[in-house]
Amino acid sequence: MDEHYDALIIGAGQAAKPLAIALAEAGRKTAIIEREHIGGTCVNEGCTPTKTMVASARVAALARRGADYGVQTGTLEVDMRQVRQRKRAIIDEFRSGNQRALEQAGVSVLMGEASFKGPRALEVRLKQGGQQTLHAETIIINTGARPARPNLPGLERVPVLDSTSIMELDHVPEHLLVLGGGYIGLEFGQMFRRFGSRVTLVQRGKQLLAREDDDVAAAVAAILREDGIEVLLESEALGVEPAGEGHVQIRVRGPEGERSLRGSHLLAAAGRTPNTDRLNLTAAGVATDRHGYITVNARLQTSAAGIYALGDVKGGPAFTHISYDDYRILKTNLLDGGEATTEGRLVPYTVFIDPQLGRVGLSEQEASAQGRRVRVASMPMRYVARALEVDETRGMMKAIVDADDGQILGFACLGLEGGEIMSMVQLAMLGGLPYTRLRDAIFAHPTLAEALNTLFSQLD
Repeated sequence: MDEHYDALIIGAGQAAKPLAIALAEAGRKTAIIEREHIGGTCVNEGCTPTKTMVASARVAALARRGADYGVQTGTLEVDMRQVRQRKRAIIDEFRSGNQRALEQAGVSVLMGEASFKGPRALEVRLKQGGQQTLHAETIIINTGARPARPNLPGLERVPVLDSTSIMELDHVPEHLLVLGGGYIGLEFGQMFRRFGSRVTLVQRGKQLLAREDDDVAAAVAAILREDGIEVLLESEALGVEPAGEGHVQIRVRGPEGERSLRGSHLLAAAGRTPNTDRLNLTAAGVATDRHGYITVNARLQTSAAGIYALGDVKGGPAFTHISYDDYRILKTNLLDGGEATTEGRLVPYTVFIDPQLGRVGLSEQEASAQGRRVRVASMPMRYVARALEVDETRGMMKAIVDADDGQILGFACLGLEGGEIMSMVQLAMLGGLPYTRLRDAIFAHPTLAEALNTLFSQLD
């Protein structure tokens, strides 16, 4: 059966839902085709479930520190089944809410897998059985990405967890081995250390979080080590094999030579792969890069007329808020007659370790690579009164300022509520305020925000 629509969206991620609703409310006959779950990675396997579990881990960590505050908490026990159920309940609430919003807006939701039959045609293999051919003048690809499986000898012989399956554990691993020092590896590594696991983190590069300045990355590593995590830098995994009793063993080559690591569980947290391999993009003339990500221009147009790509599937920063901004760009251009692009947009992000790392704009090394004349302000969080009062003083703040006009080029806060402090500085950057406006601002005392007075005063 063939059916014609004004717009078709493949994948129900964070850009798809608001765009589908906007199109439907504008009178466009719109359908979403979703293979698995409404809400995409963020709701089902990413932001929502991981930050829910991070919150449980933070409670466990604070409970262990109760005596530091004069509070005796007694014996601590982590019930992973209850942690998992809390996570599942919140996912279900978010997922069903998205489904209701789409249906109420008049969007057709088809559960199944879509692939291109031609430039304006999709074949959908429906979940309940059967196939359907859909046609539209506008097609939007929002299929996201999935955890990448590392090319490691012996990996097929051992059980391997990824960022999705690890959240379904019903017990605390005895010893978790983590491959990858990006934000996924760090968040899960610290989380399970706080739940009670021994954790070893293996990072191939010379530092954690490769995009950060070395001083920020070093501060992150110091915090994780203080938490009891073994952090191995410049260490390459050579192979893996079963080690008896359900355990795994990894051979690692590092600065001090080769060694073997034996653990009860293995988490592969080194990258993601775009969900483009089953879309039959060549039938539509949609080009991809060598990694399989769809190539787009600044208006999110693919190489095929009338076909757009949003979110993680197009590469670039893989954040929910970027997906949402992609939606705003396409809505502006398709429905509002605008000329919005991705050019010049600030890309903030927060790594939800504890304390959080929030960053926006240029790092010091990025500014240097661009040949900019900058001034740098940096200070430890132990200089912040509010952090001292709540006894959470780990981390640092760092700002990059243009040496000529005083504009803030970038900011990082590794500290208590680092993502929220970063967002305050981002507002100043969006408003074009020089650093002196934050240096001289009157913030309520005692708040974390007033630390910006102290930080930017260092540039006097």
